[in-house]
Amino acid sequence: MPSYNAPVDDTLFLLNDVLDYTQYSGLPGFSDASPDLLEAILREAAKFAEDIAQPLNLSGDQQGCFRAEDGSVTPPKGFNEAYQAFCDAGWGTLSADPAYGGQGLPHTLAVIFNEYLSSANMAFAMYPGLTAGAVAALTLHGTEELKQTYLPKMIAGSWTGTMNLTEPHCGTDLGLIRTKAAPQDDGSYKLSGTKIFISAGEHDLTENIIHFVLARIEGAPAGTKGISLFVVPKHSLDADGNPGALNGVSCGALEHKMGIHGNATCLMNYDEATGWLIGEENKGLRAMFTMMNEARLGVAVQGLGQSEVAYQNAAAYAKDRLQGRAMSGPKSPDKAADPIIVHPDVRRILLQIRSFNEAARALVLWTALKGDVSHRSDDVKTRQKADDMMGLMTPVLKGVLTDTGFANTVDAQQILGGHGYIAEWGMEQFVRDARIAMIYEGANGIQALDLVGRKLPANGGRAVMSFFAEVGAFLKEIEGQEQLSGFAKPLTQGLEHLQQATMWFMNNAMAKPDNAGAGSTDYMHLFGLVGMGYMWAKIAKTVVSKLDAGAGDKEDWLKAKLVYGTFYMERIMPETGAHLARISTGADTMMALDGDAF
Repeated sequence: MPSYNAPVDDTLFLLNDVLDYTQYSGLPGFSDASPDLLEAILREAAKFAEDIAQPLNLSGDQQGCFRAEDGSVTPPKGFNEAYQAFCDAGWGTLSADPAYGGQGLPHTLAVIFNEYLSSANMAFAMYPGLTAGAVAALTLHGTEELKQTYLPKMIAGSWTGTMNLTEPHCGTDLGLIRTKAAPQDDGSYKLSGTKIFISAGEHDLTENIIHFVLARIEGAPAGTKGISLFVVPKHSLDADGNPGALNGVSCGALEHKMGIHGNATCLMNYDEATGWLIGEENKGLRAMFTMMNEARLGVAVQGLGQSEVAYQNAAAYAKDRLQGRAMSGPKSPDKAADPIIVHPDVRRILLQIRSFNEAARALVLWTALKGDVSHRSDDVKTRQKADDMMGLMTPVLKGVLTDTGFANTVDAQQILGGHGYIAEWGMEQFVRDARIAMIYEGANGIQALDLVGRKLPANGGRAVMSFFAEVGAFLKEIEGQEQLSGFAKPLTQGLEHLQQATMWFMNNAMAKPDNAGAGSTDYMHLFGLVGMGYMWAKIAKTVVSKLDAGAGDKEDWLKAKLVYGTFYMERIMPETGAHLARISTGADTMMALDGDAF
């Protein structure tokens, strides 16, 4: 049976020591989350993930969801009780607006909880996770009446939320949607159409499900300029705001899918369902992208979460499984064979995953803190700079963490050999669950195009130049420190490769856009490598400082981090050169053949 231990100590080290969480204590929400309270919250989050969510992961996968003839859906056994425990503990209120029942704590804490919960049980985590994105969209774009009607119940968890974009004939190109919205005399709309791949679209965890639906108002312009966003409850509300009659919304089918079996992925039918407009007519994508950006960071964390739990189980197996002898001579001569952890190639796999996990977690927290600053600072320039960085890093995190997270689950599965292929050990589930994160909330190829086509040139390249300046300033700060040279030199080279790739796009993609498309995925991964390399250099600087000051019983723990980081710099960072080389070849070969040649 698989197991999971939330990396609380690693998280606290990053927040308190590497990223200096206390520097934000003057911001709203941060002042309420002292270091002691922060640790207490993370310890409790770990208990919920480990003791309540994780034990349901394997059984939930094997049982899946059940759809009855009337369209109602029942999640796996134990999910209802676990969800009630989630609500009773107030986890959904953590960073939500206090005006509607939230605690108002930094969103960074919610991101951390999401990592732990995604590692423990990704399918379960999706039920409240999607609600958080819906809450964010309604908070920013809804009228006060809509907020008062829906937010308190959604934040408390007694109602959940969904995101309805995709239709059978369109996914990425939302301008093709056909779901219609007919205006009514009372200001509401009647929505009719079909949506597919709707996560948590139908279930009995809560008394109501609030669907956020993209649709086209009758007579609206064609394409994306004519899309509006609506809030459509499963049950209409009575005069007191309580769920009443069903509202023309039904689950037509459950999707039979590769992974996340414990989450109800539904085909949803809207048959003149009553909904209310969120924001302005024909401006629905702007509101929906609030949900999308929130969800993309959440999906990035899913990639990290599955990589972490897969690593933990692979490492435990490697230390226990006896097979063969070490090339340098027996390490356990009293046993029939040595544990496979003695073999260099097994260690290569484990260090490759571990060095990614620690740097990816740091980059997620660094970005999440930028997001908090963008919403909470009272300085306009500070908010703008933080928002720029959040926008720039979102596609990088979503694409790189889910691509690499999936690859890491496959490598971790390899450690277990045949046992990794068998369901009872849990490794094949991590592989199957991780795969969807590369696809939904914008497939990773789209993330790469968003990065290169939109985020890089935005505001004259202001965001990427800010990133270059920050990393460059850090390198100046550690210049000449011999203990950090093994981190500074590879990071300097990686940053130069990223700058060269950026300049290559500036010189070659304007006149020939296919050059941007051809190099976009390599650029996204190049950016991710440099971002994580920057995090490792920051971690190393902190570790060296602590070791010099005397680390006590933490000395071995800290020294191990230097080894993880050194492995990353020696073995992973050199890939920046390969990405640059591929980017620089342009699109000519890719576009040379007619479509029929494929």
